[in-house]
Amino acid sequence: MATVYLAEDLKHRRKVAIKVLRPELAAALGPERFLREIEIAAGLTHPHIVALYDSGQAGGFLFYVMPCIRGESLRQRLLREKQLPIEEALRVTQQVAAALQYAHARGLVHRDIKPENILLHEGVALVADFGVAWAASAAGDRLTATGVALGTPEYMSPEQASGEAVLDARSDLYSLGCVLYELLAGEPPYTGVTAQAVIAKRFTDPVPAVRRLRPTVPPAMEQALMKALASVPADRFESAEAFATALTAPASAQPRARSVAVLPFLNLSTDPENEFFADGITEDVTAQLSKIRSLKVISRTSVMPFKKREQSLREIGARLDVATLLEGSVRRAGSRVRIVAQLIDAETDQHLWAQTYDRDLTDIFAIQSDVALQIAAALAAELSVEEKRRIRKQPTDDLQAYQLYVLGQQCLTRWTQEGVDKGIEYLEQAVARDPDYALAYSALGYVYTDIGLGVAGALPSDEAFRRAKAAVGRALEIDPGLAEAHAVLGYLRFGCDYDWSGGEAELKRAIELNPNSGNVYDYYGLLLSALERYDEALVMQHRAHELDPLVHRGIDIVTTLLRAGRYDEALPAVTRVLDIDPHFALAHATLGWTYVLKSMPDQGIEELQKAVSLSPDSTLYLGQLGEALAMVGRTEEAREVLRQLDQLSTQRYVSPYHMAYVYTGLGQHERAMDFLERAYEERAGAVFGVKGSFLFTPLRSHPRFITLLRKMNLA
Repeated sequence: MATVYLAEDLKHRRKVAIKVLRPELAAALGPERFLREIEIAAGLTHPHIVALYDSGQAGGFLFYVMPCIRGESLRQRLLREKQLPIEEALRVTQQVAAALQYAHARGLVHRDIKPENILLHEGVALVADFGVAWAASAAGDRLTATGVALGTPEYMSPEQASGEAVLDARSDLYSLGCVLYELLAGEPPYTGVTAQAVIAKRFTDPVPAVRRLRPTVPPAMEQALMKALASVPADRFESAEAFATALTAPASAQPRARSVAVLPFLNLSTDPENEFFADGITEDVTAQLSKIRSLKVISRTSVMPFKKREQSLREIGARLDVATLLEGSVRRAGSRVRIVAQLIDAETDQHLWAQTYDRDLTDIFAIQSDVALQIAAALAAELSVEEKRRIRKQPTDDLQAYQLYVLGQQCLTRWTQEGVDKGIEYLEQAVARDPDYALAYSALGYVYTDIGLGVAGALPSDEAFRRAKAAVGRALEIDPGLAEAHAVLGYLRFGCDYDWSGGEAELKRAIELNPNSGNVYDYYGLLLSALERYDEALVMQHRAHELDPLVHRGIDIVTTLLRAGRYDEALPAVTRVLDIDPHFALAHATLGWTYVLKSMPDQGIEELQKAVSLSPDSTLYLGQLGEALAMVGRTEEAREVLRQLDQLSTQRYVSPYHMAYVYTGLGQHERAMDFLERAYEERAGAVFGVKGSFLFTPLRSHPRFITLLRKMNLA
């Protein structure tokens, strides 16, 4: 609409920007109309609006004068970075909203909010060109005939795109919503090769969910954004201020119509050993449903406590925060299987869908796929072609291999040393029977990764990681689209190789392929926390907890709060975890550190001692107890812990990471660094999280610690 010149105001000796309107625009407007309309904008005085110094005409040209803002436009920033950090995107949007609120209260609608018209100067967003689109719109059809378009297709509201002459504040809110969407997702909500194509999509296509493109966007922000982008003005916010407020308000209750939990299928077979087969059906149907992005699907681990059906369906639905429940039974006899499945509204007990399958056992995968697709149809869930393809994909042709896989998974859920060893044995047998069983290889990769990180087992980390990489590599070689394998690979990339960007890319791919996996969000939260991106980490960890509410996901939230120094928030959060499971050793240890960090040492030591008593074989809790004892001055007791760890190391593998805890507490920093460096070399324990760990705060300025961070790509 204009050409911009850098100029000098000779009277005031200052640099200014002069915008000279294009001749056809100037001709369509006429000087009187232009100066009359621009005068309204000249009255705007606001910290987030670029001031209008002067306007006028000269030699047939129409111009206006603004301050020269040293900085860049939001468009220039996006060209360089594509997306903004969520916190910064929020800040920019709220500052622009404040400018709009001020202008709207004075009867002025901008009509052309877009990244080019938002300037960034010393961390402050400034809205430019107030009054120009307003003045241009006054020319109406005369301007349109010249070929000058009013507004920008990617950011125009539907009513503006349809040519409505009278626009109100809600049109600007829609445009601001488009800008925020681009700041978060890296592109506007609608794109196309032509302006007509973009406008057509706006009238025909639903707004793509921004959390699909960037899962770390908080739910409250996505809700507010979707409301701002409503196609009908009456469905949007009444004001820019209301939009800005809603962006940080607690998320309102989500519609529950497309949420489901698969309750444990009942075993009706005469052989009680078929119990594991029924549990396998539960897990597999859950896994199939989890591939559907438009559904919220509760993880299997959180539904298993309801196997005995001791609560009503309404109580179970409320506990899991879902609207629908899938119940089923399995009767297996020889080579035949009879599966009955029914989808029930948890609130009303109404049956939404039911089906009986009486088939050969070899049809088990087809049955599971059909159940998932039928549920999606019953809930009117959006289902892409790719999602349908993944659901129909058969994991193995060998029924015996499948049964071994199910047995292996059942053993691993016990998470004891015996269970882990037996689970690995069954999984190895499964891939021996079917060397192309990608899911079984992925499960092996998962368990070996956890062994390597010290979560389970007693295998040396380097050997565990070697086996994990071999297993997950084989899984992806067989099936490059296997979400579980991408998740484990992401975990390995950051937990073992310290390849943070590579790990993040793999985890994003896993979420894309399976948006309902609590494990993947948990892994992503660990990565983000290790990078000290705590707000993003908490979003991921809360999502993991939402999908798996009855397991111990909440403890990762507490740990992140402690790492971020938010001790007062951590205390009630860890208490809630212990309310669910009073015998959870890690929760007692975390509560202990919460007390220690809040200068309540006696309570802290007591909780750490409980953790040791609940898990006496764990050197993790013993090492942390030793560090805490040393920190509160109980030095001799701390040295006794060291002697215990030394003695254990002669009998079995003890992570050097756990030894480093005690030496850090004792103030023997060189010795602590010896063990941390060894932990790095061995990839032992959770050394990937060392940078922001509250357990190693005294070492942060140590030159060897800084060197270690550089080796780990963390400095």
